[in-house]
Amino acid sequence: MTLPRTVVESSSMVPEGTLAVLSQAEVNDLCVATRGPLYAMFRRCALAALTCGMETDSALELLALYPNFDVKFEQVDRGVRLHLINAPAHAFVDGRMIRGIREHLSAVLRDIVHIARESQVPEGLQAGGPSGITHQVFNILRHAALLTPGPQRGLAVCWGGHSITRPEYDYCKAVGYQMGLRGLEICTGCGPGAMKGPMKGATIAHAKQRITDARYIGITEPGIIAAEAPNPIVSDLVIMPDVEKRLEAFVRLGHGVVIFPGGVGTAEEILFALGVLAHPDNAEFPFPLILTGPAASAAYFSHLDGFIRRLLGDRFAQRYQIILDDPVGVAVAMRRGVDAVLSFRETHDDAAYFNWSLRIDERLQSSFSATHEAMAALELTRDLPLHVLVCNLRRAFSGLVSGNVKEEGMRAIAAHGPFELRGDPQLMAELDQLLGAFAAQGRMRLGGRPYVPCYRLVP
Repeated sequence: MTLPRTVVESSSMVPEGTLAVLSQAEVNDLCVATRGPLYAMFRRCALAALTCGMETDSALELLALYPNFDVKFEQVDRGVRLHLINAPAHAFVDGRMIRGIREHLSAVLRDIVHIARESQVPEGLQAGGPSGITHQVFNILRHAALLTPGPQRGLAVCWGGHSITRPEYDYCKAVGYQMGLRGLEICTGCGPGAMKGPMKGATIAHAKQRITDARYIGITEPGIIAAEAPNPIVSDLVIMPDVEKRLEAFVRLGHGVVIFPGGVGTAEEILFALGVLAHPDNAEFPFPLILTGPAASAAYFSHLDGFIRRLLGDRFAQRYQIILDDPVGVAVAMRRGVDAVLSFRETHDDAAYFNWSLRIDERLQSSFSATHEAMAALELTRDLPLHVLVCNLRRAFSGLVSGNVKEEGMRAIAAHGPFELRGDPQLMAELDQLLGAFAAQGRMRLGGRPYVPCYRLVP
């Protein structure tokens, strides 16, 4: 498919929501940051928001399509005005920006500003360690108005690939529809494919049930949003500073997870969830984790289940269930599981809207930068304690996501060749089998383009 290149040469907007009122310091940050890191990050994320609905998973391809896109900030009495230069015409109707895209662009600015201001706080004034990271996740979600005290409908987090088949997409939509009929709200990674399908199905179900204030939450981070633009259904968009805080936000905010077919990004998400749920301190916490897809996707789940069982063992596999070709069964199980989660939190005096009590290993929380050196240094052997191995595997998959779709990762691969992953022969053979299955099933790229591996496995 040829992506559109037409642009609107000049337009402007005033941000909505919490950015309707900005501090003088925040306005100054924006107005002076015309070519610094803050500006570069905002430009990438803003371009992604403006290309909502366009099917591409390459940040470099998107930047190449609109090389002359730019944003200027103007200080006005009520805060800041954005001037967009050569913005994608895709975002406009009859010369006016589409309302949902304007909201997404406002959310991008809100979170980039907030993250930048938080990073300037002296380290001595910030809580360190795991609790400090969790507080930062909480603070960003609260700033985005996603934490709502009081009765909860239940939030089903949906993970899965951006590159899935049409039958898989239709199945995701059917599961979302059945969960929506049962009152569940939807949270995804905000992109296309398995992230869009459940939201689309739920909107129809919510309309039938006359639920008019349901949330469709999209949680992303700067590297991912630049490659996977928010889908049009997302009503509440939030950008976390990095993938680790994004993953923690999912499990702190959600009441259960449904996992559809995907690729290395989905495998990373599953490993994070299992690393959390299989922690001994979380053994008593109910948290439904359901792997599901149409019957034709059975091989995908068989490969994934076998990989987990052979490398991590039954303790990890016991934390999820696999339900194939049964949207109603998935929705019933998720509704029942979410109700158990809400009841457990009420009994144990934990907030229903944010799971403070869940124990997350600091290795899973710590940011991992996928450089060639860092990827090659990952210890991937079966001799490691399981809690360390699952963290290292999660980082390995995170690096492959970077090499596949993130701008910095793709540039690093182009400059220095594939990442190298080193480990014992048996583990490397397992990894090779799983990644080979993903590639053969077309789960590494959108649009059926040939996949050129961004990695090399070294036993």
